[in-house]
This record gives sequence, structure tokens and C-alpha cells, in this order.
Amino acid sequence: MKNLKILLIEDDMIEVMKLKRATASLELNHHISEANNGEDALKLLEQKDNLPDIILLDLNMPKINGIEFLKILKADERLRYIPTIILTTSNNQRDLLECFKIGIAGYILKPLKYEDYVSKIEKLFAYWSVNELITV
Repeated sequence: MKNLKILLIEDDMIEVMKLKRATASLELNHHISEANNGEDALKLLEQKDNLPDIILLDLNMPKINGIEFLKILKADERLRYIPTIILTTSNNQRDLLECFKIGIAGYILKPLKYEDYVSKIEKLFAYWSVNELITV
């Protein structure tokens, strides 16, 4: 399995720590960079020579919410191909439909139990580690 470069866009620091803890407990050596909101993420993505393999995106964020960020991302010729997976507590069907319309690679609900969360993260990273990813 290849090590992924992951961009986590999440404004809740507890969620950031939870993902890092899950990754460490699974002994995965993926490189995770963080952005606290969509604006910061877009600044990071300006470094075109160091693009992530996948993006994990929370929907409910200040400044630019997840759906607005997705629209900007998918309008960019180079960034539109980065698989973006929604990682959220929102099971709002309108959000789900809107995200798939814009073009996401997946929509994962954060479970309440930590063990379930770790299990989902393990499957998510295992799946994307074996995918052939586009580098543009």
C-alpha cells in the first residue's frame, strides 16, 4: 500500500486530533496536512508541486463551507481531479445530493463510537492506497 498525502479540511481541532490518533493507532504512515477552513485549504492548494492525493472535507465550516469549497475546487483545471471525500456529521440528504452533483469521491458519516470511526478511516485509507491516482 502506498502512503497517501492527505489534506484534511476541518475546523474542529478535536476532529483533527481524532483522525491523527486513528491513523497512528492503525500504524499508517500517511502524511496528513491540515487546513482549518476552505480559505486556508485553497492557499495550501496553490502550491501546485505538492498537491494531496486525496482531500477529506468537513461540510460545516466558517468562511467557506464545504459545498462552496467543492465548487471552487471543481472549477479549477488542476485541482478538480483530486478525489474529495466528505467526512461529516451531516446526514442531510440535500447536502449529500448536492455534493455528488458537484463531484465527490465519497460521503462518510462520522460515527459516534470511536471504534467505528477508526474502522471507517481504516477502510477509507486502504481503498485510496490501492487506487491509481492522477498526478497533474
